[in-house]
Amino acid sequence: QVQLVESGGGLVQPGGSLKLTCSGLGSIVGINFMGWYRQAPGKQREKVASVTSGGTTNYVDSVTGRFTISRDNAKSTFDLQMSTLQPEDTAVYYCYVLAYERGTTPGRFIPHEYWGQGTQVTVSS
Repeated sequence: QVQLVESGGGLVQPGGSLKLTCSGLGSIVGINFMGWYRQAPGKQREKVASVTSGGTTNYVDSVTGRFTISRDNAKSTFDLQMSTLQPEDTAVYYCYVLAYERGTTPGRFIPHEYWGQGTQVTVSS
């Protein structure tokens, strides 16, 4: 029933900027963690940015100072603003959400994970 969708990817020159958006969070209750991941050909998927329900953000060293993750509750989306893009940023970018559903026993929660299909970001001249 719930499906995340990424948008905003494309081709950009080195030094340029792109803004990625993850949509589809409107029906998800109990979100604990939101993140952006990327995977380049021949490489493992890596986490590049994340934000918790409490607002704590985290970034991989290679993007710190250039990327910003933020949530827009009114639109039920979260974004990844990418600046000063470099060729090594080229990858398929995926959004991810972790949510917890209340169990029947007090204090028990059931985890739910959601992934988008990915959007291509290519940085090249």
